[in-house]
Amino acid sequence: MGKIISIFNQKGGVGKTTTAVNLAAALGIAGKKILLVDVDPQGNSTSGFGINKQKALVTSYEVLIGTARVADAVCKTEYKNVSVMPSKSDLAGAEIELTEMDRRESRLKSALLQLREEYDYIFIDCPPSLGLIAINALNASDSVMVPIQCEFFAMEGLSQLMATVRQVKRLYNPTLELEGVLLTMYDGRLNLTQQVVAEIKKYFAKKLYSTVIPRTVRLSEAPSYGMPIQYYDKRSKGADAYGKLAKEFLKNNRG
Repeated sequence: MGKIISIFNQKGGVGKTTTAVNLAAALGIAGKKILLVDVDPQGNSTSGFGINKQKALVTSYEVLIGTARVADAVCKTEYKNVSVMPSKSDLAGAEIELTEMDRRESRLKSALLQLREEYDYIFIDCPPSLGLIAINALNASDSVMVPIQCEFFAMEGLSQLMATVRQVKRLYNPTLELEGVLLTMYDGRLNLTQQVVAEIKKYFAKKLYSTVIPRTVRLSEAPSYGMPIQYYDKRSKGADAYGKLAKEFLKNNRG
């Protein structure tokens, strides 16, 4: 049975989607069957795998509001072992529509149960907010991975994020665990980076990945070509970092 992991931080611009796309691709290359579920209305994970959002007839929006079968929303990509459930801007309206629906906090969970046996890992790329879509993602998940940017405001909002995770655990999903905390946009030459790392280690020593994701031009270029970094430039520092993260992730999951 596939493990479901939300990649979540309510702060934008922390490398959440970059991690979703490139970790999924790295695990696919490692031979694992992966589904990436895009529930961010911006749809950046969708376009990161070269899928045209505007041409996607069935997306996570239709799945959440119950007008389409979950199997119909899954698109195979041209990249090894990776499928995507796409998203587009329609999903922004689901926050409002869900408030009126039965089981509004567990609709994604019910949908993904139908696919769980088909994949080794299912990743959910969450929106950068603490609304009903994010609650659906956390409720559907076994664990949550938190990317944190190595900058001054990294800890700001982290307590709120962890409070949300604890609340979802208490109200809806008692088995939800912290998968790990990932440092992104890392530049070891900066004193500030070292200070942020030291602070995060105080709180998450056992859950902090030893792999860090560097700030690189190639990582930021790859999405505009609709390619994960491993396919855009497999010799880049970014490809190397996500390859190491995939190995560490699999070791933690005995994969």
